[in-house]
Formats: sequence, structure tokens, C-alpha cells
Amino acid sequence: MPSGQILLADDDSAIRTVLNQALSRAGYDVRSTGHAATLWRWAAQGEGDLIITDVVMPDENAFDLLPRIKKVRPELPIIVMSAQNTFMTAIRASERGAYEYLPKPFDLKELVAIVGRALSRPRNPGQAGLAAEQEEIPLVGRSPAMQEIYRALARLMPTDLTVMISGESGTGKELVARALHDYGKRRKGPFVAVNMAAIPRDLIESELFGHEKGAFTGALTRSSGRFEQAEGGTLFLDEIGDMPMEAQTRLLRVLQQGEYTTVGGRVPIKTNVRIVAATNKDLRQSIQSGQFREDLFFRLNVVPLRLPPLRERSEDIPDLVRHFVNLVEKEGLPRKQIDSDALDRMKRYRWPGNIRELENLVRRLAALYPQDTITGPILDAELDSSPQVASGGSELTAPVEGETLSMAVERHLGVYFKKYQNTLPPPGLYHRILREVEGPLIGAALAATRGNQIRAAELLGVNRNTLRKKVRDLDLQVIRSSR
Repeated sequence: MPSGQILLADDDSAIRTVLNQALSRAGYDVRSTGHAATLWRWAAQGEGDLIITDVVMPDENAFDLLPRIKKVRPELPIIVMSAQNTFMTAIRASERGAYEYLPKPFDLKELVAIVGRALSRPRNPGQAGLAAEQEEIPLVGRSPAMQEIYRALARLMPTDLTVMISGESGTGKELVARALHDYGKRRKGPFVAVNMAAIPRDLIESELFGHEKGAFTGALTRSSGRFEQAEGGTLFLDEIGDMPMEAQTRLLRVLQQGEYTTVGGRVPIKTNVRIVAATNKDLRQSIQSGQFREDLFFRLNVVPLRLPPLRERSEDIPDLVRHFVNLVEKEGLPRKQIDSDALDRMKRYRWPGNIRELENLVRRLAALYPQDTITGPILDAELDSSPQVASGGSELTAPVEGETLSMAVERHLGVYFKKYQNTLPPPGLYHRILREVEGPLIGAALAATRGNQIRAAELLGVNRNTLRKKVRDLDLQVIRSSR
């Protein structure tokens, strides 16, 4: 039977009662209070084997109290509860030496299990985290899926473990990598990001490891690689699934031996970087098809983090919209209000481009529409053409045999204008139609050229840099030929 005394602090008497009953049934002796001052007195007098406390108390914030408790009782495990379920809440709890952070509401069985784990093993004295409070929240959302991410990040901040972040394009993988760096033990070092998909395959090794003068045609001087630039900090390898096999072999050697050589170099160079990798692919399938090394996967996949797509966390959309509205206002665009009908429409949308698509939508609404309030019909005009609307959206009319593309567009526009009857649709129609056509056109060109962007640019008659920008802006997936 478990044993130990638990000090419980929460200003909500109902929560105290429920927790007191659950913990008492589990065999613990519980002392409860609604004030931080009482909790501090008990802890300073040496009472209690574990503390469970809410963050917001009537007389003092628990985050201000925790450092004092840890100073006099460094081995005392503290579990922090909070209804302010943001990324920074989890980080501040970790910085102040909390054993665990639990967002409200939480599962009682989970809490009892955490208490058992905390009391069953000795704790080392904690160390203070960031000295300065940072109000800028890098990650937004209060959904259960995001709470799991926050808690995982808080545990990873004081470590150097290699992390593999997976998720669809636009879910915020680089933001998570930056958060790991900015709030972790390497925050004083550089954060270097490199996108494997954006580098020509024959230059990836030089990009990562650097090269010596004369190593290859055009190498007129020595050049440092991303490993050298990230020394002492974090190296973020985005789209790791696009790394060619030769570079995978060299990366594996770095992870195994902690050193590398430049292209054309002979002297091994010791490296001290934290690796965070990211992918929107299923790397286990890539392993089966022979496109990714299994041993490298296990070296990178020490701690896997899966970022949920926006459609799996639609309850976060209002918070995300407010965040982006504030962001674009700081950038000089007019502030917009998003009414409840528009927010409901956003929650029903499938968001194939995820958070990046939502951010671009907010920017577009701020830039193109004179109205102070964005309503449902305005949002309909922006999202109406997408087949990703979960419900309530219109569908493209069926194709007619023998009609040309211009005829199909004309027919579709007729259906579109008919919806508005005696009124005109919101402004910005020209650019919306261009976006609707550009995506499939560029996608078809890339498919026809097996992902070769040079040939696709020639096929379309546009500059290669223009095509790259369009692919990025439209968030298109480039599938390269394996031949």
C-alpha cells in the first residue's frame, strides 16, 4: 500500500475535496489548503513528502513560491496543476523545478500514478531555468493534443537527447525545434536550420560538413558547413527523408563517433551539437523501400514527437486566429475582427496546409478586405473553392464532355456569382481564382517531370526561382523520381 504525506494547495474547494478523496483512497495522508502562505509554512517546517499545487492562488502565484520551496527542500517533488494551459505554463513549471505539470482538467488515475512514481524514486536537486520571463508564446493551443506536446517539450528542455519531429507540412515542426533550442540548455548557442529538400542532392554533403579549397570544381575557398556553424547549439535537419543515401551514411558516422571530415578534408573535426530532425514522410516506409537507412532512423528517433494536423485540434483555431491577428497588426496591416460564424466555418474546414495555411488566410483577410469584421460570407469566398471543406461548403460542378478549360472556368464562375444574386462577392476574386488555378497547374507540371523543378520551370515557361517560390507559397508536395 502506498504511503507518504501529500501537501495539496488549490483555491477551489471542490477540486481539493475530489483530490483529497482520490489520494486518501490510494493510501496517502493528505493536508490541503487554499492559500500559498499555508503551503509555504508547511513546506518550510519540513512537512510533506510531495506537493500538488495550482498555479493561481489568491495570495501568491505558485511560480513565485516554487523557487523558495526548492531552495529549502530541493529533493521535494512538486506537481503543478493549471487551467492556464499554454506552452509557457509547462515551460515555467519545468524551469522552476516542478516534477510534473498537469493541465486542467486531468485524469485522476493519471495523477495518482504520477504521485506514485514521484515518491518511488529519489530526486536530485533542481536547478533554476531561465532567469527572465518571456511573454512571447512560440506555440499556441490549449487542446489535449497540444498539452501532450508541451509536457514532452518541458521534459526535453534540460536534455541533449536527439528528437525526431513528424507531422504534415505546415504543422509547425520548425517552431517546435526552435522552442527546444530557445528554452533549453543550448539556448546561448546558435540555432541552425537546413532543409534537405531545398538543397541540390550533390551539394548536401558540402552544405552539412563544409568543404576544403579545391575539393571540387568551383570550390575556390574553404567553406564551413552547417555542423560547424551550429557548434555548441542546435542543428535542425528539416525534411530528413529527402537526404540522399550517401549523406545519410556520413550523418550516421557523425552521430556514432561525434566527429566528421569536410569534403576534401582529412582531419577529423569533433562536433558538439544537438540534432533535431523533422519529416512529413513515413520514414518506416522509406526504410522498407530502401530510401532511408534503418540504423540512422533509430539514431535520430531517440525521442519521437508527432505534431497533430490542424484538423485534429480545431478547438485551437480561435486562439491561433487571435495570435495571427495580433501578429499581422504588429507588422502594419489593419486589425480585423473574426465573427463567430467565420470561426465556425474555420473549424469545419479541413486545412490541408495546416497552421501555415491559416496564417496565410489571416494575412490575406487583413490585406485585401476593407471591412473591420470578417463574416461568414467573406470567409466562404476565401475557402469556397477548396474540396477540403468538411461540411457546408460548395463543390465544383461536374465537368461537361468536350468543354475547354476556359469554358469550364466560365461555367464555374457563373455558379459562383449566382450564389450572391443581387450582391457582389467580396473583393479579391482575381487573386483567388489565380491561386485556384496555379496550384493544380504547377502540381501537374511537377508530376509530369517527376519532381524535376528545372524541367517543370521550362515546361511552364517561368524562372526556376519563381517556381520554387510558388511551390513554397502554395505548400505543394514535390515527389521526386527514384530513378
